[in-house]
This record gives sequence, structure tokens and C-alpha cells, in this order.
Amino acid sequence: MTCAMKFICKTVLMFSSALGVLVAFSAQTNAQEIPGDYQEVLKLLDRKGDYKAGVLKVNIPRNDLKITVQGFSTPTPFGFGGWIALTKAEDGSDVVMGDLVLLEEEVNPVLSALLSHEIDVTALHNHFFWDDPHVYYMHVHGMGKAADLARRLKPGLDLVGHVKAEPPAPASSGGTPLDTTKLAKIAGHDGEQSGPVFKITVGRDDLAMKEHGVAINARMGLNTWAAFVGTQEDAAIAGDVAMLESEVTPVLKALRKNGLDIVAIHNHMTGDRPVVIFLHYWGRGRADTLATGFKAALDELGKTAPAREAAH
Repeated sequence: MTCAMKFICKTVLMFSSALGVLVAFSAQTNAQEIPGDYQEVLKLLDRKGDYKAGVLKVNIPRNDLKITVQGFSTPTPFGFGGWIALTKAEDGSDVVMGDLVLLEEEVNPVLSALLSHEIDVTALHNHFFWDDPHVYYMHVHGMGKAADLARRLKPGLDLVGHVKAEPPAPASSGGTPLDTTKLAKIAGHDGEQSGPVFKITVGRDDLAMKEHGVAINARMGLNTWAAFVGTQEDAAIAGDVAMLESEVTPVLKALRKNGLDIVAIHNHMTGDRPVVIFLHYWGRGRADTLATGFKAALDELGKTAPAREAAH
């Protein structure tokens, strides 16, 4: 081997060694950049994450799912990587936000677990059409100390990927017709019959809502309603609840406590004052039990006056 070749080999070896030390040092430095309380969050949740721009982001990918959209194979990074993120508030406490990717059967167990540990659920919707299996996206929010937030989040996060779908109960072949008088009495509001469906609609005139300066009433979509179909012994209920932001969590808790499933949480309008969030729900069971659940949600509405902001 010539002197020149020996020199080149020695230089490459030295460079490789230096590069290895630099990479190891860089990895160690990055790990040390994660604040101690956020390292504890990762340990408590037993998940991986990274710390950048003052934010700890914890990954909750759905690698367990093989999802296709219109038959096209879509890997997890395509839009199925759930997450939660924590950052510091001005007072030193922590704010957590997140987006969880959930199967239908996971939505309400996870939602109940989060609510019972004082984590707010702020939106529930789909991001895709034609996805198989069909997944929903649940947005969450909470405030507190980092470790406490991790402990409050963990029961819900631990359910992701571990909820078994239950087969639906077969439809009954007979039964007593719906007692609409009784249902209206339970709800505290009269309803209307439309073929086999009995529907109760309750306006939110207490909000005096305006959208782009125009008054919006129940006929324009500012209402809460429940539709019943079936028999008194085996009925189905579906509906929509119009809520102030401060009413969302109490209504969610009331519906879940009464066994009703949440299927969507979103807004219907932009530029509305006060801001109103809409929640869609579903349930099946005895008609009077379902009506009681609806009434529990109604009882959480109108307890506080809406904040009066300038209308757009």
C-alpha cells in the first residue's frame, strides 16, 4: 500500500470515528433537552415522543390497523398517526391537546375514560371517506401539571387498540307502540309524529344568536332535538344538541352516564356569536330510558349566560 493510500485510509478512519462521536453526542444532547417532567410523561404513558419548539409530542400511531381508502393501501403516516402534545402555559402549568385515531367501537369507551378523568373532548369527526376500517378522529384538551395530565390521559389511551366490537342486538319483532305522551312528559317538551318517527325539537332562543349580523332561531338550525323510532320496549334514538362551549363537557357526561353514544362533535356555522358547538348522538333501549338520557342533556343547557361578543 502506498503512503498516499495509507494517508487516505487513516483520514477516513479518523473522520468516521469523529462522526460517530458527534452523532452519539447529538443524540445524547437531544435526549437531555427533554425537560424532566416531560420525560416522566413518556415513562408514565410508556410511549415515545420528541421535544421541539417547547412542545412535547407523544406519538399514538395506529400501526395495528391496515387501512385502505377506496381500496388504496394507506400506511400509518398518511394520516393515521394519533398524537398528544404538551406545552407550558404562562403560569407554569401545562396544556395538553391531541388527536386520537379510533375505530367506531373505541370511540365511546375512550371518550368516557377521558371524561371521567377530567380531560375534555372538543371534537369528533371523520377525516376520510371510503376508509376501511372506518376511523374517527377525537380531539382532546386538558390543563394541569404534566405528570397529572399523563395519569389522567392514560386510562383512555390504554383502550386504543384494545376494545372489542360487540355484535348489535337483533331487532325485536313486536312490542308496544311508542308512548309519545310519556316521552314528551319525560323530556318536558311536546313533539311531532312523522310516520313511525316521533321527534322532539327544542330551540335555543336563550342564546339570541346572530351569524354575520342575522338573528338565527330554531327554524334556521339552532336547536336541540331527539327522534324516536321502534317500540316502547325496543327503541332507537338519534339527535343533535346545540351547546355553548362551556356546556359541551357537561352534556357529554350526561349522555354517556345514561348510556347514549356520541357520534360527532363539531360546529355547523362560522361567524356565529355566541359560538355554538353541535353534538350528535345515538342510542338503543327502552324508549323511556332513552328519553331520560335526552332530558339529562337538556338539563345541562342554559345554566349560564353566553358571553356576548361582537357579531361578525
